[in-house]
Amino acid sequence: MPGRYKGLVLLGACTGLRPGELFGLQLRHVDLLHATVSVEQQIQQTAKHGVYVCPPKTARSHRTVPLPRMAVDAMKAHLRDFPADGPEGSIFTAPQGGPVVYTHFMDGSWRPACAKAGIAKGTGPHALRHHYASLLIKHGESVKTVSERLGHTNAAMTLNIYTHLWPDSEERTRAAVDKAYADRSADAQPQVDEAA
Repeated sequence: MPGRYKGLVLLGACTGLRPGELFGLQLRHVDLLHATVSVEQQIQQTAKHGVYVCPPKTARSHRTVPLPRMAVDAMKAHLRDFPADGPEGSIFTAPQGGPVVYTHFMDGSWRPACAKAGIAKGTGPHALRHHYASLLIKHGESVKTVSERLGHTNAAMTLNIYTHLWPDSEERTRAAVDKAYADRSADAQPQVDEAA
């Protein structure tokens, strides 16, 4: 990715923010001291309205997401190289200034970077969101937590999209019962006197 957008891609992979939410971030939304990012707005692009700032997708999309160390470091580096213009200044901007335009970002940066990296044609930046969700699930986060981090309307929506990624409940059930009884049976085993 061009240097201007490396932080954007890393932040997307580390937070699961939608592309429009990333484009809409202002300096006031990022708290590096407490390692959080607040989603309060997004940038959208439509044929009828052009590029504009609007509220997040749903009421539940308003959220605060924890930033891992990698994201904090990426934001520090980005803001050092591309300083925001005060608290209301956009963190990510187009090369000529102003908001990031989705179609320009895709044509000028995302697709060429994907091609260079050998990423399948047609993969969009929403893949960063799915990557984040899959990491949370792999490391044992609950449906409720994943849903909150992604700003989904409800947990059912999260399950509809990601249910295939949660560990198989049959295997987890067997393992839980086997572990419980294995611990008890080990406690009940007679002690053998090796000196005898």
